[in-house]
Amino acid sequence: MKTRLARPALWLAPLVFSLAACAQEASTPAPAGDAATSLSAAPSPAPDPATPAAELPLMVVHKTPWCGCCELWMEHMKAAGFQIQAHDMDDLAPVKQRLGVPHAKGSCHTTEIGGYLVEGHVPAEDIKRLLAEQPDALGLVLPGMPLGSPGMAAPDGRTQPFTVELVRRDGSTEPYSHH
Repeated sequence: MKTRLARPALWLAPLVFSLAACAQEASTPAPAGDAATSLSAAPSPAPDPATPAAELPLMVVHKTPWCGCCELWMEHMKAAGFQIQAHDMDDLAPVKQRLGVPHAKGSCHTTEIGGYLVEGHVPAEDIKRLLAEQPDALGLVLPGMPLGSPGMAAPDGRTQPFTVELVRRDGSTEPYSHH
C-alpha cells in the first residue's frame, strides 16, 4: 500500500512545487501605475485570427525562471504560431506595474504583444482575437491559474470554468471570453 501512495507523490511533487512557485508570484501583483501611458496609445496593426505565424507580432514573456506552468503556456503559444522572446526575472512586480496589470488580477507571467499586455494563462485564440479586433484597451488578464487553462492541465484531466477579462485603459475590467 505504501508503494502505491509513493508513486503518485513522485509525479505530484514537481507539479505542486511549480504551482506553489507560480502562486507565490500570482499572489503579489503590483498596483497599477499610470496605465494609460504604460503601453503605446495605438497598438501595432495585426491581422485576423487566421493569420500565418510569420505575420503575428513577437510575444515578449516576462516570467520567473522556476515556473513550469509558464513554460507549458509558452508551448501552447508556439503551437498556435507565436514567436516568443522569454525574459526570466526574479521579480515581475515592476513589469506588472509598468504595463498596468490591475491589482488582484495578477498571475505567474506577464506578456507584451502588439502594444497590449496579456497576463496569465490566456488561450491563444483570445490573444489572436485581441490582435485582430484591436480594442482601445490595455490588454487581457486571466487572474490566478485555473485548471484547464493553457499550461495548467491537471494530470487527471480536471478543468474549471474561467473567464478572460479585457482591461480597459482606466484599469477596469470586463468579461472578454468564457471557457
